[in-house]
Amino acid sequence: MYSLFERRRVLVLLALVVGALLAQGAWAHHGWGWATDEQFELTGTIIEVRLGNPHGEVTLEVDGERWVVEVGQPWRNERAGLTAELLTPGQVITAHGHRSAREGERLMKAERVVINGESYALYPGRAT
Repeated sequence: MYSLFERRRVLVLLALVVGALLAQGAWAHHGWGWATDEQFELTGTIIEVRLGNPHGEVTLEVDGERWVVEVGQPWRNERAGLTAELLTPGQVITAHGHRSAREGERLMKAERVVINGESYALYPGRAT
């Protein structure tokens, strides 16, 4: 029979392994590694909005197709002046950033968005 100390040690080790495996999935998508290096521009009409952490998502209607545009975390959007009132269904926006490297995936990460001629730089050091 295992001692209480040995059982706790096994449980802690198991928890660390599971945590590391789950974290890999999160890091695979977040950041920029999943996107192409080429600049990409997309203009469409907002049909859905989900703001919050880990980042906001705006779904656009573009030539009959749905595209998901990742905007910033709440603090990043606020810093850029990009408010929830600007990101409403029916609003036309142009997103500048990088599209998914996965062929056929209609997903992009915005560095900057333009609404009614006003530019909102989410990543000022990266935005073009």
